[in-house]
Amino acid sequence: MTRSNRGLTTGLTGAALAGIAATVFLWWSPAGASDAAPVANALSEGAIQWGFVAAALATGLSSLGAGIAVAAVGTAAIGALAEKPELLGRTLILVGLAEGIAIYGLIISILILNRIL
Repeated sequence: MTRSNRGLTTGLTGAALAGIAATVFLWWSPAGASDAAPVANALSEGAIQWGFVAAALATGLSSLGAGIAVAAVGTAAIGALAEKPELLGRTLILVGLAEGIAIYGLIISILILNRIL
């Protein structure tokens, strides 16, 4: 396996694990929350369950997409830095923009959870 493929595989594996962990965490959180106190909510139980699934998918899939984007942009950034070291600031901005995808998914999950709880 070449060095660039190994970095891509590592990035994808990390993103997949982060997405799975976020999905499992958000999927099982209704079980602990339902025992705490009755919720005076106009939504049906099925709508609340689908809301948790939507929040889990938003976080998990956006983390996976961000991992793929950071792997691709990071690989290209390292290649550019090898040729022109003065591009460090610009490449960091590009990697940060790619990482922002996961933050947007987390914000959407928080908005969904605020609406159903």
